[in-house]
Amino acid sequence: MFTVTRGDRTAVFDSFECAAQAMAPQCGTAGYRILGHGVEADKQMYCCAHCAHESGHTDLADRTGG
Repeated sequence: MFTVTRGDRTAVFDSFECAAQAMAPQCGTAGYRILGHGVEADKQMYCCAHCAHESGHTDLADRTGG
């Protein structure tokens, strides 16, 4: 069992998959659960810069290269 806290919400889980489904933020365009870096614009989370661009946020870019 482990505890996950996100903002002011805390929950106890026995499975990483259940924790991710319940607690991970969702992409504002694609609806995917964001596990990793993601990007944020105007307090909305996106899984990638492409999805942020689809919502009109053209100033974001994914990191590429080494």
